[in-house]
Amino acid sequence: MTENTKRDWTTATALLFDLDGVLTPTALVHELAWQQLFDGYLAQTGHRGYSGNDYFDFIDGKPRFDGVRDFLASRGITLPEGPLDDDPAHDTVHGLGNRKNLVFNSIIASDGVAPYPGSVRFVEAALARGLKLAVVSSSRNAPAVLKAAGLDGDFPVVVDGQVAARHGLPGKPDHATFTYAAELLGVPTRDCIVVEDAVSGVQAGSSGDFRAVIGVDRGAGHQTLLDAGATFVVDDLSELLPTP
Repeated sequence: MTENTKRDWTTATALLFDLDGVLTPTALVHELAWQQLFDGYLAQTGHRGYSGNDYFDFIDGKPRFDGVRDFLASRGITLPEGPLDDDPAHDTVHGLGNRKNLVFNSIIASDGVAPYPGSVRFVEAALARGLKLAVVSSSRNAPAVLKAAGLDGDFPVVVDGQVAARHGLPGKPDHATFTYAAELLGVPTRDCIVVEDAVSGVQAGSSGDFRAVIGVDRGAGHQTLLDAGATFVVDDLSELLPTP
């Protein structure tokens, strides 16, 4: 298969997009919110501080509470789970996860959300070709982010963290949420292309029976995404559009 053939997304019936880092730069907001959360928590507990690599190594692309557990495990910390709706002030897995959500929503409310221009152009081109589109995000804030970015009308199917929890679907790197989105679109998985920027998301797409996995490098690294199972990697989705 040639490189041009691998990149021909127009042969698919549907595109399944991750949200944060693919359509919107909210991955940067998530990264900042996680840093603020753990900077505060680690300072209180005396553990080794949070670094930029921690986000990509332990958190990026995962359901929120899995990110809390995996990061804490990296520091040898085990906390009680707490109830799902635990008070954000409590130092439990769910409490810390809910605290992070407050920080994230505060940043979004003050700064808004501007989608990546290249991603908007790519979505418009896909719609013009009649492809079906879905968003598959680990975030429980996906509908609010899509609305803030002005993209909510383009995606009739949104499978986010809340949908996954409601239906008992395991999060990325399992492919269950992508497979469920394809089912809701009424498209066989083999006719769907996954579009992801996170290692765990690429692994999820690679583990399912999908036509291809497009990796979008927003910081994880081309080779890292290829090693995780990406069919090919671009820096921006506009690279897949015809040259004017």
